[in-house]
Amino acid sequence: MQLSWSSGKPPLFYSTAIREARQGKPRRLESQISRRDSSVGEFFLKLVAAGKVSAPRAITNICCTSASVVGVDRSSGRTGGPLAVLVFSALGPITMSGLADPVAFAKDFIAGGVAAAISKTTVAPIERVKLLLQVQHISKQIAEDKRYKGMIDCFVRIPREQGFLSYWRGNFANVIRYFPTQALNFAFKDKYKQVFLGGVDKNTQFFRYFLGNLASGGAAGATSLCFVYPLDFARTRLAADVGKAGGGREFTGLGNCLAKIFKTDGLVGLYRGFGVSVQGIIIYRASYFGFYDTARGMLPDPKKTPFLVSWGIAQVVTTVAGIVSYPFDTVRRRMMMQSGRAKTDILYKNTLHCWSTIYKSEGGSAFFKGAFSNVLRGTGGALVLVLYDEIKNLL
Repeated sequence: MQLSWSSGKPPLFYSTAIREARQGKPRRLESQISRRDSSVGEFFLKLVAAGKVSAPRAITNICCTSASVVGVDRSSGRTGGPLAVLVFSALGPITMSGLADPVAFAKDFIAGGVAAAISKTTVAPIERVKLLLQVQHISKQIAEDKRYKGMIDCFVRIPREQGFLSYWRGNFANVIRYFPTQALNFAFKDKYKQVFLGGVDKNTQFFRYFLGNLASGGAAGATSLCFVYPLDFARTRLAADVGKAGGGREFTGLGNCLAKIFKTDGLVGLYRGFGVSVQGIIIYRASYFGFYDTARGMLPDPKKTPFLVSWGIAQVVTTVAGIVSYPFDTVRRRMMMQSGRAKTDILYKNTLHCWSTIYKSEGGSAFFKGAFSNVLRGTGGALVLVLYDEIKNLL
């Protein structure tokens, strides 16, 4: 295949770069490519297109440089930034004749975002009930004799005491969190799979595959959380704010919540509970992966299993995995609630102390408060799948 370059000729060390990219030795390329030559991004995309380097390897090299991606293929008029290149790599091998269409990707991304926004907004009342039941014991706004007795009591009292629209308090933070999370998942998922699962055979090395899956999932989850955790934090604090619209609220909105906590506790306050959140991701993946493979293994012929049966198994496994990992979610939400408090009002010294204090003072069942609401909320996931195709057809 004849390659064309935006500068009219290939970069100065074309052969060396190909060899080093294949060997997994990324280098800071921008210092060795003159200004009149192609950008780093264009250079590696063309190597992928020519079959010289695999897409994941090219992405490794691109990520290790600070140069921007300017051109993909000047002749076709397609351009893209670093995130677009990372997304293309996650979607599969890149070829110049069949390069992933940025317009098609944008449609998918928007359709997924709109579907998720509708789904999250639909189940937001259930989500808020779940959060209130989880954290009411540590809330300074809810007196002991005013605590919610259960899911139904919470559903009834929220509109009566705070107004009907308060069902959706904190939902905006939950919705906008979808977009950076999905973008980061696209960017990192294949990279971590390559690192932890490269060369591992699922059928002959199941234990290594299992551990690799946990490691890649945990790493990807932790990476995404690094960027979106403050939004998750704000979503929790806003949902737990039971003040009335006229007054008594702790926060007036998303920006006010983030600003107040940052002012009193700094960045640490916005990331309180981060460690146990990552642990929860790993536990969830371990549970899901283990239960799903076990259930599938019990079927006579997994490959010929009807769709509805597979879907049913996935729903049950998702529910079970959610319940198994739920205590971690409770602990992280409780830790979030401590940010912005005076030292004398701090109830939990650290995550381990939070676990022990909840168990000693409230019993083991406290870790599962709101769990049934969480199961009901899971129906939103199925709603996303249905809405996604419908919205995509409209774009």
